[in-house]
Amino acid sequence: MHFLLLYDYVPDIVDRRGPHRAAHLAHARGAVDRGDLVLGGALANPTDGAVLLFKSDSPALVEAFAQADPYVLNGLVTNWRIREWTTVVGADAQVALPPTL
Repeated sequence: MHFLLLYDYVPDIVDRRGPHRAAHLAHARGAVDRGDLVLGGALANPTDGAVLLFKSDSPALVEAFAQADPYVLNGLVTNWRIREWTTVVGADAQVALPPTL
């Protein structure tokens, strides 16, 4: 299954992230290395949030990631939420549709 982790950032994230960015990226790269995190990155223009795509059997893994993320722990994320995402098109889609649809 796919899950989206959606972050809302503090308004001055670009100015405040510096001291925590290396740890945040190391946390994300560890999840990539384990095969949990597929893609992740900040929203742009404005930089007011981020979207991270996880492949997991349970949202618990995604929740644990967020709770341990240095950006969350240091108050750079004002709100986060997890959404199950039903993917149906693309090489990594989790639901196989009949070819006639």
